[in-house]
Amino acid sequence: MLAGLDEWSPELQKARVYEQILLDIVLGELAPGARLDEQVLTRRYDSGLAGVRDALGRLALEGMVVRRSRAGTTVSALDLVDLREGYEARALIEPHCAAMAATNATEAEISQIAGAFNDAERAMREGDRRALVAMDQRFHAAIARASRNAALARILIPLQHKAARFWVYAMVVTSDEERQADICQHRAVAGRIAARDPEGAREAMMLVLGNMPKTVHRSLSGWGEEAPPAARLARA
Repeated sequence: MLAGLDEWSPELQKARVYEQILLDIVLGELAPGARLDEQVLTRRYDSGLAGVRDALGRLALEGMVVRRSRAGTTVSALDLVDLREGYEARALIEPHCAAMAATNATEAEISQIAGAFNDAERAMREGDRRALVAMDQRFHAAIARASRNAALARILIPLQHKAARFWVYAMVVTSDEERQADICQHRAVAGRIAARDPEGAREAMMLVLGNMPKTVHRSLSGWGEEAPPAARLARA
């Protein structure tokens, strides 16, 4: 977001619409394969048409939606091959970004990273998945940006968005204790970044990434025939 702009800024409004559509895709409220009507979205998000089109353009670049002439815009399918390849890329990039953030982050960025999960226990008690997903998105995006390598951040943030869609399904089969442990691991990354410990931050982020594939595998095994068609196809 741009500093110095008030809440009525068109740029801030576009960012708000983008974040809301993204979160609804991640949560499955805009389901895989669903057609997105721009006029309907303007009413849903109380936004102008320009803001919706800007958001859909950004989401198309990230691979979260598919835009085709005549056919319109649809939410991208869940693709397990895409997820696996994305995790392989994240495993190479994100620990390095965490290490760079430990060196390069400003005090304000460190505070943002450290506070990303401040309300997590309340969200867990209330089953507020939207809040938990938003916390996770802010945490990982803040670290990517704090690395001070814009090229890596541009690669990493869309990969995080795609992975978050599967993390939501994984929440169904993970216990409260597992979710709390996951949050603690994220906080450990923040702690190493705040301590200006690049290698510690790298290792802590590797632990965070190491847990996700297992929980996704468990969630998909639990779906059986209820898995989304794209997930069943890619798993076969």
